[in-house]
Amino acid sequence: MKRKKILFISSWFPNRIEPTNGNFVQRHAEAVAKIHDVEILHAIGDFNQEQEYLEDDQIINGIRTCIVYYKNSKNPAQNFLRRMKAYRMGFSKMQMPDLVHANVMHNSMLFAVYLKRKFKIPFVITEHWTALREVNHHHTPFITKYIAKLIGNTADKVLPVSNDLKKSLKKIGIKTTITVIPNVVDTKLFKPGKESSTDFTFIHVSNLIPRKNSEKILKVALKLLLKGYQFNLQLGGDGDIDKLKEEVRNAKAENRIEIFGIQTISQIAERMQKSDCFILFSDDENQPCVIAEAFASGLQVISTNVGGISEFFPEDAGILLEKVDENQLFSAMRVILEGKRKDNMFSVSQYAKDTFSEEIIAQKFSEVYDDVCKNSNS
Repeated sequence: MKRKKILFISSWFPNRIEPTNGNFVQRHAEAVAKIHDVEILHAIGDFNQEQEYLEDDQIINGIRTCIVYYKNSKNPAQNFLRRMKAYRMGFSKMQMPDLVHANVMHNSMLFAVYLKRKFKIPFVITEHWTALREVNHHHTPFITKYIAKLIGNTADKVLPVSNDLKKSLKKIGIKTTITVIPNVVDTKLFKPGKESSTDFTFIHVSNLIPRKNSEKILKVALKLLLKGYQFNLQLGGDGDIDKLKEEVRNAKAENRIEIFGIQTISQIAERMQKSDCFILFSDDENQPCVIAEAFASGLQVISTNVGGISEFFPEDAGILLEKVDENQLFSAMRVILEGKRKDNMFSVSQYAKDTFSEEIIAQKFSEVYDDVCKNSNS
């Protein structure tokens, strides 16, 4: 297989302002970098920046990553023009790619359209955005859907992370070939490790935004503890944890519930290895990395059945809830506790290796790249 020069660009990517935003894109890039020559380019606005443009060009996890920060304003049109200029500035210093791998059909990825029209560089685009799910089309602005359609129909292939999203993209009029390729997990880092003699532990990790319903998970856990069930809960991530900590203190449950802040991927893997069951109680999702990571770690999972979650949920891997309902979550946690640990942790972990590992996902992308480059050169 011939190594190709692949440039990753994305509407979301970890940066100094939002350190975990779009980290799933970074993981895709790192997987692809094992078999291709990858560079990453990102542009983002900063309201607190004095300079009009500021470049941060460094090697991150072995990949050249150039982030161009521009001075943000309250004028969306001005910000868009500055963002496009920031992308052009960064691109002028990158190697000329064989293919661009864009991510998230926000207007930022009109830069991929520009590169294809100006330099004849083919591009594929991976989609993660819940705003483009069909259930959200009625309140997603027309212009957002129009731009996504334009980008999608200019791309050489569209690569959503779930079939649910694939169907939704077709609904907004995208006619380009669509192939589902899910998120990636470092299965060498996320692997089973729980000691069976330790206390049963539930875990929830997210960016703690409202639709993740972390406060409802905490409320149900406190209710279960009051009923006499014995377990631990680890709950936290990249978000406001002060209110959650206060609720735990008020309930005098510090010995059973730990609220934690932003974590590195290694810290999350370590926490999962010390846990038994992962909880995701979201209103809306596509194909969450955290569930794949939980499976790789051999955990059972309780999750709301939204987006593409059920597509990547093996039989007997946990419990899917019909909706965000605290009574349903209470019952599910109780069932898991009363059933205790399952003996299928290694089969679930193997499923994750076969479905989400870096080797599997990189190979799937590579096959797409080969097909696109062959067709663009013919």
